Amino acid sequence: PKLKGKKAGVVVNQTSLICNTHIVDSLLSLGINIMKIFSPEHGYKGKAEAGETYSDSVLTKHNIEIISLYGNKIKPETEDLAGIDIIVFDIQDVGARFYTYISTLHYIMEACAENNIPLLILDRPNPNGHYVDGPVLDLKFKSFVGMHPVPVVHGMTIAEYAKMINGEKWLSNSMSCQLN
Repeated sequence: PKLKGKKAGVVVNQTSLICNTHIVDSLLSLGINIMKIFSPEHGYKGKAEAGETYSDSVLTKHNIEIISLYGNKIKPETEDLAGIDIIVFDIQDVGARFYTYISTLHYIMEACAENNIPLLILDRPNPNGHYVDGPVLDLKFKSFVGMHPVPVVHGMTIAEYAKMINGEKWLSNSMSCQLN
């Protein structure tokens, strides 16, 4: 219901499945208007190697632009978000600080906050959610593979992590993203 009648952007990859159906196909079959797809490291289909950059493309089956958020661009630009009413984030994460999906989450949240676009996170279980381990990041080593002062294994789901990003005021200018 939060997506009905809205123009949506989605942040997805190969893990964005409902049973064996990709969430893009599921949402389109429900009449949800997907304007753009944003994809993290490894790309929409998860075929890019670790650290490999890839270009924007089009999901030809549905004629939807796929914006790469890994490489030259790590954060959607205002023009990428033009006409979008809501962003849906649906990426499974293993709860490790050095996995770049939480960095992509950070920059999506920042772009949403800057452009007054709500973010709907489809939370999925963290397979490592039963423990926290490793040193907390020393911020002098901050990078795209470690942005926040959290342990190596942080134990949170992606939505819990987003709430912490907001709560700790980690977005630029201490902005807050509207989470749904």
